[in-house]
Amino acid sequence: MKERIQSFEVFYAFYLKQHRNKTCRLLHIIGTTIVLALALTSIIHLNPYWLIFIPLSGYGFAWVGHFFFERNKPATFKYPLWSLKSDFKMYFQILSGKITLDSSKD
Repeated sequence: MKERIQSFEVFYAFYLKQHRNKTCRLLHIIGTTIVLALALTSIIHLNPYWLIFIPLSGYGFAWVGHFFFERNKPATFKYPLWSLKSDFKMYFQILSGKITLDSSKD
């Protein structure tokens, strides 16, 4: 059995390797943007109903990226919290230009 990853830094390097495909990264950006918009909408309108759609949009877009473009198993199954943290880190690094949608340019 493989050993579990013991640090977030090591996990994040693994996470980026699992997200090399440009379309997969784009789908993560779309899903995470929708997640943030739903959370903000819920807060602005003081209506928790919108929170129901967060897992559907966040995981839906990401899993399409993994199953159809990366052709790998999402890391969230084994490392749910680190995966969530990594998704937001990758999201903000792409938006800031620190990393690109095209992983061959990172």
